[in-house]
Amino acid sequence: MGRKSFHIELEELQKDILKLGGLVEQAIYKGVKSLSDMDINLAQEVIDSDDVIDCRELEIENKCLTLIARQQPMARDLRTIGTALKIITDLERMADLSTGIARVTKDLEGQVLIKPLVDVPRMAQLAQHMVGESLQAFIHRDADKALEVIELDNQVDCLYRQIFRELLVLMMEDPKNITQATYLLLVARNLERIADHATNLGEWIIYMVTGVRK
Repeated sequence: MGRKSFHIELEELQKDILKLGGLVEQAIYKGVKSLSDMDINLAQEVIDSDDVIDCRELEIENKCLTLIARQQPMARDLRTIGTALKIITDLERMADLSTGIARVTKDLEGQVLIKPLVDVPRMAQLAQHMVGESLQAFIHRDADKALEVIELDNQVDCLYRQIFRELLVLMMEDPKNITQATYLLLVARNLERIADHATNLGEWIIYMVTGVRK
């Protein structure tokens, strides 16, 4: 396989990763939306999409390994493919966490939420933004944008701590709130972990561009 053909396949690989990232961003959004609206059908849609994302991840992984085996890329190109393998792993885990949020919606079916969801959707928006910006940084080899993504994680952590405090107060005020508050804490924790995976993307992209682990 010639270098021209190799770089065409590398571009196709990047497009596949963008599509996978888009599916994950939708899963994050729909997972939290299903909870906010208590939409069981939307929650099931997120759960069903997890198998699709798993299959896409496996397909991309096979493409990456085939490229390495056939071309034996050096230095920069090898770092790009290696980063792609890391990215798809993190994206798949984000999808699993989004599925977990959707399952909470189903577990709470028929219940009235003990508090309006304000900071949880904010966390979701930030997490989605981090994923999208990370993927753009990957495509454009933009280490500065990747660093900006990493720095956004602090905002997500602050929101998580705020939600934790608010739910703890609700549990202390009325023991009847404990079960649902625990579920909502799980949702917030999943979003915090999604942001951590997005941070991983930023760190791997910086390595891809600079050759230096952050």
